[in-house]
Amino acid sequence: MSGVGLVFGPVPSRRLGRSLGVNNIPAKSCTYSCVYCQLGRTLNLINARKSFYDPKSIVEAVYEKLKDVEVDYVTFVPDGEPTLDLNLGFEISRIKELGVKVAVLTNASLLWREDVRNDLAEAHLVSIKVDAINARTWKVVNRPHASLKLSEVLEGVKAFARGFKGTLYSETMLVEDVGQMEEIEDIALFIRGLNVSRAYIAIPTRPPAEEWVKPPSEQQLLKAYKVFIKELGEGRVGLLTGFAEGEFGTARNPREELLSIMSVHPMRRSEVERYLERSGVTPQLLEELLKSGDIVRLIYEGEEFYMRKLPGRKK
Repeated sequence: MSGVGLVFGPVPSRRLGRSLGVNNIPAKSCTYSCVYCQLGRTLNLINARKSFYDPKSIVEAVYEKLKDVEVDYVTFVPDGEPTLDLNLGFEISRIKELGVKVAVLTNASLLWREDVRNDLAEAHLVSIKVDAINARTWKVVNRPHASLKLSEVLEGVKAFARGFKGTLYSETMLVEDVGQMEEIEDIALFIRGLNVSRAYIAIPTRPPAEEWVKPPSEQQLLKAYKVFIKELGEGRVGLLTGFAEGEFGTARNPREELLSIMSVHPMRRSEVERYLERSGVTPQLLEELLKSGDIVRLIYEGEEFYMRKLPGRKK
């Protein structure tokens, strides 16, 4: 594979800033075949680590790209599971020598392996997937390789979290009607025990692998958000809803800025009113956004909230 195909970007990311992507795994080679995957069904469902590409070629491709661009992170985010790459630790270490921070986005399925944990320990930032802690839900949502056991995966996640010295994020992708909402409190409690810097709740925003996959309702998403805040604290929970990734409005455009805020942070009515007052905008803007269908009004535990209308939900 040419160096050109091994790296891509930079792309804007709300979590990582300006990120240069590393594609260190062949297309759709993964330990999971998630029903929501925007890349389609996994073509090569595997669990064995191997060397896919020349690791020196990967490092060289990153080096050449960094001559022309400045980035906040070089991120291993391939078309499959990055920890399947037997050379991952070497690649992370060598890229760090180029004077740039390294991040890895992993589904965490191989963290029960000590060699994988050791490789990831070299990164500055690791984001781990925690979609379910119930085996039935896990098999429905993530469709793992038959050899994997959820109990081992979760123990591996906890072991990694205890020893990792860098920044640890978690991501939980919510899908409608697969049982996740029944265990949302347990998922939040598990993530709390990992002491993550930030826990993200995501929804499918692009065409998924399976046509039946839909995002949760706004009410369900708000409930999950509030449960996570209760367990982890408001400053450690974020939403990934597919809006304006890495592109946020400015005070010169209060309407767009308000929509950007609501896409990641459901706002109480009092918060909206204070924002509008500070921006010198009349309260009529709130009603206009409701009428246009850009936002929705929700009631949760007696309080009034406003959030961005989710992609894939009817207005």
